[in-house]
Amino acid sequence: MVIGIGGAGSKIAGKLDAQATIINVSETELAKVPQAGRRILAAVHAQHGQFRGSRKNPAIGHDAYLSVRRELQEIARGGTVFSSTGGGTGNGITTGLLQDLAARESIPEAEKTSFGLVLPYAPLEPAEFVRNTIEFLRGPLSQAIDSGNTGNIFLFSNRVKFESRLSEEAFNAMLVDSLRVFLAIPDKNDTLRLLDGHIDPEDFGLFLARPYFNHFTYFDYDPQTPFEKQLDDNINPLLLPPEAPIEAIFLVEVPEGGDPTVFYNVLQYFNDMNVAPVYSVVENPERTQPFITVALLYSRKPAELLADFNKRNEQHAQVKVRKSLEQYVDLPRLDVNLEREAKRAVKQRGSDEDILQVLKRLGKL
Repeated sequence: MVIGIGGAGSKIAGKLDAQATIINVSETELAKVPQAGRRILAAVHAQHGQFRGSRKNPAIGHDAYLSVRRELQEIARGGTVFSSTGGGTGNGITTGLLQDLAARESIPEAEKTSFGLVLPYAPLEPAEFVRNTIEFLRGPLSQAIDSGNTGNIFLFSNRVKFESRLSEEAFNAMLVDSLRVFLAIPDKNDTLRLLDGHIDPEDFGLFLARPYFNHFTYFDYDPQTPFEKQLDDNINPLLLPPEAPIEAIFLVEVPEGGDPTVFYNVLQYFNDMNVAPVYSVVENPERTQPFITVALLYSRKPAELLADFNKRNEQHAQVKVRKSLEQYVDLPRLDVNLEREAKRAVKQRGSDEDILQVLKRLGKL
């Protein structure tokens, strides 16, 4: 089951799966998503009714979670939830779900929920989005991961969208197309000629059920070039950069009649890192050169991900303070006569030091 929460999450979920379930506190926002199998309106008790969203306030989304709590927990079981962390609806409702997952004693692997989270690009997005994200990463997400009761966490970033000046529609399409390459691993293993290794749907499902951050990427693979260099050169720009992997999975596609042993360099790379990856090698007649899809699981704590957001949040605060001072505080200009002040200091100290001569030598007088 694919679930989208809030405006951004719902649009991504709808693009990935036309039968996705989308949730929002605003009827207007629900109607903006062209594709969805089911639309759920989370109740907000406000005088403005259901047409108004959460206005960047996660507390509104969190309160609305109570109206969909039981239903959301049921449909999210074993599925994937998409949400942004900066706004109010996605952040608030997802916070409620994560808190409930963290409170559970244990969850079977097959029932764990994965999360695709879209983080704001701090330099160009509102300060409220950055603050909301800091609280989300530091609190509910950290607690849920520590509990071991989530599946993979995909940390997408809006950086490419803003730096490349993409429309929301184009960026969402890019994100979904990228995700589909990773999710196609078990299908390619089943439909293409198997040359080595094996990744069945059960293996892939267990990988997705691990409570770690997932950074996946894919590229044309050159067996003559060190895999580490190729991996560094082809980090997925839609995701936050990865840390050292704890677990890994990869699929190598070779052209028809190609060398099936090209995967050994990749295997050696992970073995050198004390990681035993799940892997598969298949023959794909549509390829003209080897192609690899690889996913790294890493356990970097959310607290360690906050440095850039905290820095940007502090900069936003400093700018606001400076602007407020410029607008509302009239600071008088102070004209200081150094010679007069130096004489006053000498007199107060009762010192015979020739301070005036020192100041003259230094060019201050």
